[in-house]
Amino acid sequence: MPRTRTALLAAGALGLGTAALRRWRRHPSPPPGGRPLRVVCVGAGFAGLRLAQELDGEPVELTLVDRNNYHLFQPLLYQVATAALEPEEIAHSVRGVLQGQANARFRMARATGVDWERRELQTAQGEPIPFDRLVIAAGAETASFGVPGVEEFAFGLKHLEDAVALRSHTIRRFERATLDPDEIDRGALTFVLVGGGPTGVEMSVALVELFDMVLQQDFPELDLSRARVILAEAGDSVLSVYDRDLRQYALDQIRKRGVEVRLGAAVERVEGAGGQATAAIIDGERVPAQTVLWAAGVQAAGLAATLGVEQGRGGRIAVEPDLSVPGHTGVYAVGDVAAGVEPLPQLAPVAQQQARYVARRLAAEARGEAPDAKPFRYTDKGNMATIGRGAAVAEVPGGIKLTGYVAWQAWAWLHLALLIGFRNRANVYVNWVYNYFTYDRSARLVLNRERVAGLLQRAVDAPPAEAQP
Repeated sequence: MPRTRTALLAAGALGLGTAALRRWRRHPSPPPGGRPLRVVCVGAGFAGLRLAQELDGEPVELTLVDRNNYHLFQPLLYQVATAALEPEEIAHSVRGVLQGQANARFRMARATGVDWERRELQTAQGEPIPFDRLVIAAGAETASFGVPGVEEFAFGLKHLEDAVALRSHTIRRFERATLDPDEIDRGALTFVLVGGGPTGVEMSVALVELFDMVLQQDFPELDLSRARVILAEAGDSVLSVYDRDLRQYALDQIRKRGVEVRLGAAVERVEGAGGQATAAIIDGERVPAQTVLWAAGVQAAGLAATLGVEQGRGGRIAVEPDLSVPGHTGVYAVGDVAAGVEPLPQLAPVAQQQARYVARRLAAEARGEAPDAKPFRYTDKGNMATIGRGAAVAEVPGGIKLTGYVAWQAWAWLHLALLIGFRNRANVYVNWVYNYFTYDRSARLVLNRERVAGLLQRAVDAPPAEAQP
């Protein structure tokens, strides 16, 4: 044991020493021009944080801009929406991440456009932010594809507020059904999820588990056999980017767990009143449903449309092989907002690899060196999706395919590793263990969506307090 401990300490010291050596090597003499390169990055998602980490110690002044002051781990949003996790467990303060990084600062603001002549990022709050180099990593948002009623009455699941609102709405449907059982006939306990990708699959099974394991005990007066979860997919399979055998396994598991899967089924319209869905029209059939979750696709963040640059499918910014934006020197787009020469999946590994590539180019430029001329190449590290308790599918490099409990464990440990912050990892791990053995969930609170939204808006619109004498 002492030898093992000594070896581990030595390895750790060697690792720290190697990191310090790399940091020392990255500190050249003062940068050309007499001041560090001013880099502005829009978005504190996977790409934005990776860019900041890669530029640590380089002769740049990085300003990270985001409308939220936290980094959100989007892959676990569905667990907040189904009361498996609390919101703060999948979010981490951006300023906390940047602590100790002398060349980086954060600005909480909503980017609204770019003044190309003055080379300034315009925001809805405060003065414009000047830049020498700009990285657009603004991410994506839910795309309605013009389907009537989606924007007015359906839920999305891209933001923390979406997950909290959906959780409150779900519990409220059950509370209303206890007061008026006729609400069940009007779709109070019918949940329609549109889109058979990872979000639709994971959310649909999580809802069934929430009903069967938790709400059945919370609401003994309700006949939960009448609760329905419908997954509508316009294509001929779920998880379409996966291997055929994995798609079939996933489909079998979803149906086995109680989800009604409708393949080749297009949602033509979402009906509603008072901001709430009342029905979904699926291939001409009117399905009474007070909850519709739209997970059928995404489009580039709205900022992309304000820049006057070429856009590709889904409004994504067209980029060159080196991820630069045509016609604008020193401007890059990465992650979900970018459309490269070759189509790439909108996944965290893509965003992180692109951010690392751009960071190396910026660092070389800041040191007065020629950036690497090689174009960006994505290294596929595989795909994973969970299908509820004890089941998942995974494709990893080398043609290896995993299903069932082994894939589920791999999915869980990978997501724990990718979470930002030790405390978040510890909290999520404890919650998962607790949920697994007790079949229980975290606090199932009903928050007044309109009141919360009103208070938040009032806080945003409040004028600055007058100076006190």
